[in-house]
Amino acid sequence: MNSRQVLRALVCGALTLSVPPLARAGGTFDMPAGARFNEAKLAKISEFFANEVATGKIAGANVLIQQRGKPVYHQTFGVQDVVSKTPITDKTIFRLSSLTKAITSVVAMQLIQDGKIKLDDPVSKYIPSFANMKVGVEKKAEDGNRMLELVPMTRPITILDLLRHTSGITYGFYGDSLVRKAYKEANLYAGEFDLAEFAERIAKLPLHNQPGALWQYGHSTDILGRIMEIVSGKSLLEIEKEKLLDPLGMTDTGFFVTEPERLQRLAQPVPNDSDFRVGRQYRTEVRQKWESASGGMVSTMPDFSRFAQMLLNGGTFEGKTYLSPKTFELMASDHTGKNSGVERDYFYFPGDGFGMGLGFAVRTDPGNAKPPPPGSLGELKWDGASGCYMVIDRKQEMFFVVLEQTPTERQRVQRTLKQLVYEALEN
Repeated sequence: MNSRQVLRALVCGALTLSVPPLARAGGTFDMPAGARFNEAKLAKISEFFANEVATGKIAGANVLIQQRGKPVYHQTFGVQDVVSKTPITDKTIFRLSSLTKAITSVVAMQLIQDGKIKLDDPVSKYIPSFANMKVGVEKKAEDGNRMLELVPMTRPITILDLLRHTSGITYGFYGDSLVRKAYKEANLYAGEFDLAEFAERIAKLPLHNQPGALWQYGHSTDILGRIMEIVSGKSLLEIEKEKLLDPLGMTDTGFFVTEPERLQRLAQPVPNDSDFRVGRQYRTEVRQKWESASGGMVSTMPDFSRFAQMLLNGGTFEGKTYLSPKTFELMASDHTGKNSGVERDYFYFPGDGFGMGLGFAVRTDPGNAKPPPPGSLGELKWDGASGCYMVIDRKQEMFFVVLEQTPTERQRVQRTLKQLVYEALEN
């Protein structure tokens, strides 16, 4: 379904969906549904993570593979931090970083179900300062240097843009475009601020591109979080606890870890890997006004596995419906593909073979690699700068999650884990 069809469906008052049949492809994609895990091959996962810890690349990790509602592999490795040497357990608390976006997006879709917001609503309906934002277009000055020309938006930023990362709002800690440099120099994280103040800071900056034109990773989900506060009349954590966290039983999931008992359970990266590479000091141990909807949450494996199982179930868990079937399929469909008008550049983080759903990436084709990376068409995934990573494979009725704190090693670890998971699957 392209974006125009989505908006038309919502204007008509219904969440409708037309999902095309998935194309067949070579490699893992051709593995029929119903595959099962070979326990001997799963042992290679243990060997890999044990070596990562032994060689000092990571402090530790918690790894879970669950299929058809039951764990088929669940192991912890290493320590919460190299100073205390406390072993990682299921009580260990991890920073989720951008996996926070998936949780925020699910609650946003629940509010859409409730009629509180609509995908085609302009952001300026809720935050008026967004009506006057400008787009920064790079030009060459007479002296040959780059300069920014500020031009009007061709259309307003919408809730859909925030959910699929096509708002033009970016981050300042990657890339060298002039708009990203403006974000970096704006001192966005200075002092004490809440989501309301943060949204006003963003509104003063130029957009990286026209709304809807380019997939652009950034603070879109923080602006979404502010709108969720406005329409609910509650803080972001309060509405998330009411709609999702408390009903799911995610009792250790939130934004800060300040209580002495919980601080003793907080995982830390190895000392030379502690800044999380996101342009600011990552201090979940200090309670702040800002509850970052895009990267501020913490969780445990028992908590996060309940969230992942709910997604694998298509929006239900233990007899309770969190997302209706139509809402879930809307989230799990590609909104940046053909006919969407959305372009992709070097920083298209969902990756080759993936489109963008509403809150996470969705596998649409094998990609260009030969052989293609393992997985199933329709796979849902997301990860965070801290190293935490989630894959939902509905075809094989399986999800896997790794919780770890390792910004520098995360991509290599995630690739290796995924390869080992799918190599252990057999018909």
